[in-house]
Amino acid sequence: MKLISVVTGCFNEEENVDELYERIRAQFERLPEYDYEHIFIDNASSDATVARIKALAAHDKRVRLIVNTRNFGHIRSPIHALLQARGDAVIAMASDLQEPPELIPDFIARWEQGYRVVAAVKPSSAHTTAMTFIRHSFYATIGRISDTRLIPNYTGFGLYDRKVVEIIRQMDDPYPYFRGLIADIGFEHAEIPFVQPRRIRGISKNNFYTLYDIAILGITSHSKVPIRLATMAGFALSALSLLVAIAYLIYKLVSWEQFSLGIAPVLIGFFFFASVQLFFIGILGEYIAAIHTQVLKRPLVVEKERINFPTADE
Repeated sequence: MKLISVVTGCFNEEENVDELYERIRAQFERLPEYDYEHIFIDNASSDATVARIKALAAHDKRVRLIVNTRNFGHIRSPIHALLQARGDAVIAMASDLQEPPELIPDFIARWEQGYRVVAAVKPSSAHTTAMTFIRHSFYATIGRISDTRLIPNYTGFGLYDRKVVEIIRQMDDPYPYFRGLIADIGFEHAEIPFVQPRRIRGISKNNFYTLYDIAILGITSHSKVPIRLATMAGFALSALSLLVAIAYLIYKLVSWEQFSLGIAPVLIGFFFFASVQLFFIGILGEYIAAIHTQVLKRPLVVEKERINFPTADE
């Protein structure tokens, strides 16, 4: 009997974890030829999330729990849980019920057809029009500038063969852009489209900073285009400045008495070039920060406790 691991990260999701557990269990009741384990990893929730998962684990040994010492973020924590999974295939999903467990049978069916990666993609969602536009614009932009072809409208929700998990383990990336890792590995993948529903209970843990962090991580991890744009822009603006200087010199020599430069062009040019420099220094800083994170090589998370995981002997 093949084992399927389901990995869900959570932070202050006390209103959702019970329903998530029931819906996942219902899917595997329809798949009696498979065994499964459900791994929750909690980022030091301040509500009753841990208590509710412990109650589930007390009466169902297939429920496993990792509790982190603090909130290690939504990038590092799920990857750590993925690497603890023992299944022949691993399904990664969020705990906010916006990634429907009802797709699990479809994931497994495509996996049995030979796909090592089955990606759920969301060409549309129940979010606001503005948010949908921003997401699609980001996916389109990073898709064009990335060194590898990324999966459009893919957030990490999907199924991954054991071989894929082991390759991710070997990469040993302390702050991975998961969607990019899957593209870098390069296995042929299947795509299953779905419409992302609105969150019913609780509030989203994503804010401007977390979304910005993901976006910049994706760009710095998988594209050299921005840093090279800075170099090319430097050459282009230097040439433009030289041409403007020559034009002013010629015009001054031709119209010595009538032509007066004035202070406005000087101020405008100064602030324009200063802003361009700051922008590209910021881009350079993002790449340096990414290198700094890699060099530190800190662990993905530090565990406070784990429940229902088998011992080495078992």
